[in-house]
Amino acid sequence: MARPLAVAVTGGIAAGKSEALAAFARRGALVSSSDEIVHRLYREDEDLKAELRARWGDAVFGDDGEVDRAAVGRIVFADRDELAWLEGLLHPRVRRLYETWLADLRAGADPPALAVAEIPLLYEAGGEHRFDRVVVITAPAEVRERRRGTVDDREARLIPDEEKLRRADFAYVNDGSLEDLDRFVQGVVEELESC
Repeated sequence: MARPLAVAVTGGIAAGKSEALAAFARRGALVSSSDEIVHRLYREDEDLKAELRARWGDAVFGDDGEVDRAAVGRIVFADRDELAWLEGLLHPRVRRLYETWLADLRAGADPPALAVAEIPLLYEAGGEHRFDRVVVITAPAEVRERRRGTVDDREARLIPDEEKLRRADFAYVNDGSLEDLDRFVQGVVEELESC
């Protein structure tokens, strides 16, 4: 298998994906976050900004000319058609940046063992086939609500956790401590590095 092994971390809202990604990084994996890529695209992709302005006008831009993510969120989470339009813009861009990142790592003289990407909508976007392994992090609804507050209706459009767990190479129900999650990630890393 080519180095680095491409690993996706996915799961529900407030399940602990970012904490899992940080645990992979502490164990030497190079990591990437779809959310961070989207934030970078909002800052740097002038074509994306132009499309947002053409569709929604200045209402989604701050006084500094930057994309106001909260304003975008109010639009897309109230209207599934607008959300689908935005995802149609963002998903291909995120995918291209991730694929470039992975290709650059693989082309290097000494590629790392693991490249781990946090991709919240991995299964929903049909992206699991682009990875060597998938790690799913879930948590019971009451745990996620304690972490984030009320989980809104965005959950309704997601593939159920049970299905994600069934399809995963590695799965963890994150209802314990950060140390427990860290130990799970350590076990995953040890298994993957022995491949």
